[in-house]
Amino acid sequence: MRSRVLALVLVAAGMVACHGARSVEILTPATVAAPVPAPSAEIAALWPATAPHADPSLLARKLLFAKVDRVSVKISPDGKRIGWLGPVQGVLNVWVAPADDVKKAQPVTQITGEDIHSWWWAMSSDRVLFTHDKGGDDSLHLYAVDLKKSETKDLTPIEGVFAELVALSPKRPKEAIVGIEEPGKKVHDAYLVDLTTGTRKLAATNDGGFAAWTADDDLRVRYATRRNADASVDLLQPNPLGKEKWTVFQHVGPGDALSVRPVDFDKTGNALYLEDSRNRDVSGLFSVDTKTGAETLLAENAKTDVGEVLMHPVNKTVEAVLFDYDRPTWKVVDASVEGDFYYLQTFGDGTLLVTSRSLDEQHWLVAYAHGDGATHYYLYDRDQDIPGNPGKATFLFTGQEGLERAKLSSVNPVIVKARDGLELVSYLTLPPASDPRAEGRPLSPLPMVLWVHDGPAARASLEYSPEQQLLASRGYAVLSVNYRGSAGFGPKFLNAGNLEWGGKMNDDLVDAVRWAVEQKIADPSKVAVVGAGYGGYAALNGMATSPGTFACGIDLGGPANLPAFVQTAQPGAQREPERLTLQVGDWRTDDGKKLLADRSPGTHVDGIKSPLLIGQAKDDPRVREADTAAFVAALKAKRVPVTYAVFADEDHGLDDLANRTSFGVLTEIFLAQCLGGPFQPIGEDIAGSTMTVPVGAHHIYGLRDAMGVTRPATGR
Repeated sequence: MRSRVLALVLVAAGMVACHGARSVEILTPATVAAPVPAPSAEIAALWPATAPHADPSLLARKLLFAKVDRVSVKISPDGKRIGWLGPVQGVLNVWVAPADDVKKAQPVTQITGEDIHSWWWAMSSDRVLFTHDKGGDDSLHLYAVDLKKSETKDLTPIEGVFAELVALSPKRPKEAIVGIEEPGKKVHDAYLVDLTTGTRKLAATNDGGFAAWTADDDLRVRYATRRNADASVDLLQPNPLGKEKWTVFQHVGPGDALSVRPVDFDKTGNALYLEDSRNRDVSGLFSVDTKTGAETLLAENAKTDVGEVLMHPVNKTVEAVLFDYDRPTWKVVDASVEGDFYYLQTFGDGTLLVTSRSLDEQHWLVAYAHGDGATHYYLYDRDQDIPGNPGKATFLFTGQEGLERAKLSSVNPVIVKARDGLELVSYLTLPPASDPRAEGRPLSPLPMVLWVHDGPAARASLEYSPEQQLLASRGYAVLSVNYRGSAGFGPKFLNAGNLEWGGKMNDDLVDAVRWAVEQKIADPSKVAVVGAGYGGYAALNGMATSPGTFACGIDLGGPANLPAFVQTAQPGAQREPERLTLQVGDWRTDDGKKLLADRSPGTHVDGIKSPLLIGQAKDDPRVREADTAAFVAALKAKRVPVTYAVFADEDHGLDDLANRTSFGVLTEIFLAQCLGGPFQPIGEDIAGSTMTVPVGAHHIYGLRDAMGVTRPATGR
């Protein structure tokens, strides 16, 4: 299944796993609810810590890992209805309710199998659109639901198609620009699609491997984005004259390619709103004259790139911009909404998000996100008839009802200085009992988990993380670090990570641990490193090259063999092959091969002495199962305690709730053995998973009994 364009903020990022052992322990529904038996002498010898303490009274894993009740909440363009994604028999579907009575909500889709991840209101307000993988066949179809007739129409009824919504417009409310990649083409052309009949007309042909389209309010394709062989980017415009069909409007060098993007047009179509970091420390929002290329700065922040841009839905004026350094803040650009933002930012606690607005701007759907709990949603009705009265916000619902009753941990932004002076924006989550005054420092040093985010061209932020809340509830401090190479802090910080996988990026993580020890947050003898994707690689690399720093590590889909990873990831997954070689290393050159080999954890197996937990998605197209299995075999040969879990029917990420929960079980018990914290008994929390544990199930306390395995595993 193709990896998602949009990742939900509440799921585990980039988890992957592998397979390849002689004795495969097949998962059976968990039946063990009795106390876990005492550890064997073999386990006791492998784990110097005392036997882990099972505590049934701990905050339940299934509460934290449960699917959200409501997410992606949006108001219709006419302001009369509200929709969201919510579960129907465990699968996220689109729900719609009257705006004045959300209790009357009904699901308008009945999708089974994979969740719906992306949906939109049609500008006519009588339809909702959504994309969905039709049946795990590496396709993505665009559908329209007629709300009056309760009918769903496939707008892209082509076997194996991959469709992306490009643009909607209030000026043409019953149409859309859709990018459609037909089987075998490897590029997507742009089509004007009638949302009622499904008929489509070619709007622009993809003549140059274009990665994206930009359309105006008249649904005319105005620009195409092209990724070049040297990792630079060109923003192209149609050329009505000459032999070339497209001509370069803006050229962006490799260093700025990830922080320059077209946002939208103004009402006239003569100005393009562009996020631009060229010749700057961080990106700013500019208005660019489409004829002359002259730029006018509209908004900027000294320390962070442009985030969400809030525009008037009809007039197309920029009203506010969201910036996120250590915490999200809004900068108001248009005075007409200044009173609204003042009211909304003083009305509720948490991070203010504007999820959608009606076309007349009288009705806003706003949310307050919390790092220590569920998101709260409100309907904000403006009242422009009364001078000085900004309107009223009315509570609608919470995103995850179960979290309202849970005692969760606060998340505190902290700034860690790297050894070369770079500021590393980080987030510290502490067990509530350890920080009774909410000062962001524990009463005494704690066992700590260093949580490494995926990417690296992504970032950690002040948001709710079920995994980190789980760990904090078990008594661990959790530190999540924006190491160099993370996105959002400008091109200099981003590009400081180029060719530094396992180099200065690892130094940043070690520096963060030293900071936590100096601040008396972390017990230096009890620090674990945990991560998914790149974070998994960082965990393996840290265990191999900084063994004195980490007592144990957990890798969720990180590459142990960088030359194989860079070569494997070239076709398909990235769609910009030179970007990966720029960041990690070039496998085609002698120097690149040497660097990649030296930075590969598999090259430094001898340096790994402490226990590892490794997960691999069986169908991961980026980190191959065979490569991870070979690394596990090398660890076994060196008698390193390693547990290796494989998840069938998963690609680059654990989408299935049962699989995410099962890996959470392994993580919790593994860390209890390593760091000494308590754990919740396994119970039935691994039931329904596709997990197998071909290596090292006997290293995880009580796992073999819970899986129904009675025969001994074959070796370590």
